Amino acid sequence: MTTPAPTPFGTRLRRAMDERGPLCVGIDPHASLLADWGLGDDVAGLERFTRTVVDALAGRVAVLKPQSAFFERFGSRGIAVLERAVADARDAGALVLMDAKRGDIGSTMAAYAAAYLDPTSPLFSDAVTVSPYLGFGSLRPALDAARASGAGVFVLALTSNPEGAEVQHAARPDGTTVAASVLAHLKAENAEEAARGALGSYGAVVGATLGATADRIGAELAIDGPLLAPGIGAQGATPADLPQVFGAAVRNVVPSVSRGVLKYGPDASALVEAAARMADDVRAVAE
Repeated sequence: MTTPAPTPFGTRLRRAMDERGPLCVGIDPHASLLADWGLGDDVAGLERFTRTVVDALAGRVAVLKPQSAFFERFGSRGIAVLERAVADARDAGALVLMDAKRGDIGSTMAAYAAAYLDPTSPLFSDAVTVSPYLGFGSLRPALDAARASGAGVFVLALTSNPEGAEVQHAARPDGTTVAASVLAHLKAENAEEAARGALGSYGAVVGATLGATADRIGAELAIDGPLLAPGIGAQGATPADLPQVFGAAVRNVVPSVSRGVLKYGPDASALVEAAARMADDVRAVAE
């Protein structure tokens, strides 16, 4: 009996965005945020924080995005907390985007892909963030693994940190910027799904804080895939900025907020209310 092909990530993401609103909430257990919640900067505090966020939001928001580094710093016990968070969030209906920003070549990139994009892995996620700055072709193991498992990738393109411009805005010999080249590669990866009228599974990370340079982006954002937009909240951007930055592509934007929601914890109902307000604000500008 032939096993049916998995539903592509882009299709599942569009469904989740339509049903729950286009919002991604980061799970970023900074030491300072743990302290604000009255928790210790230890594995017990990490676990309490993570369970609270997952229990409150996994049944309500489209995407949860754990930042792997904040779990890795506690070693194997922190990774165990992360594994449970991934499983619990997916069981509750949220898509999990692992914010790992991995990037390497050859067998090492293949091993990263196996960690996050192989359904047999305890860290298997619906999508993962990756870095293309060893060349877009170095991402091929992750792209192929995502295609095989129905997962997605989000590739760093125009990030919200100001330091990123020295690489991302650099021009190639033909005058094309590095970021534009990354976006063009993603559009090509999404061509098959776009031909079926579906949202592609290969997305870009484009900061919501790029309003001042929006006129330099233009049609390059039409990659036929999702656009993860960090920078809302603590970094200064608001949902109202999204149409200026993303233009006609705003419907494919997945705004990402972390501290703007997490600061309302540890009260679960306050987290729910903050996420709902943000989702409503995003929905209003995306429609």
